[in-house]
Amino acid sequence: MAEHRIYRMSFAKVYPLLLAKAERKGRTKAEVDEIIHWLTGYSQQQLDAELAVGTDFAGFFAAAPAMNAARAEIKGVVCGVRVEDIAEPLMREIRYLDKLIDELAKGKAMEKILRAPAP
Repeated sequence: MAEHRIYRMSFAKVYPLLLAKAERKGRTKAEVDEIIHWLTGYSQQQLDAELAVGTDFAGFFAAAPAMNAARAEIKGVVCGVRVEDIAEPLMREIRYLDKLIDELAKGKAMEKILRAPAP
């Protein structure tokens, strides 16, 4: 199967689109960054460095310091596809990020987006 073109797309080119989606709905850059930190384990300095060098999606997720184990709890539909049914690992990671940003834009509380355990 041919590699999807998004894998070679610069994360720095998509990041402003993620921000715009959230900000249109009154959410903040800090919240978008928090989601990325939670999902990938990148610190703010590491994220800024990845954005500065223009790392592609494949490299961005491959270099992630600590992918969050709770990401497997992310369920639902993004772009018409159920994220839990995506077989290709890199595409699933990309869609996890899409789904989390969608939830943020829809006004969901950060505790729920970040899959915080119930008290």
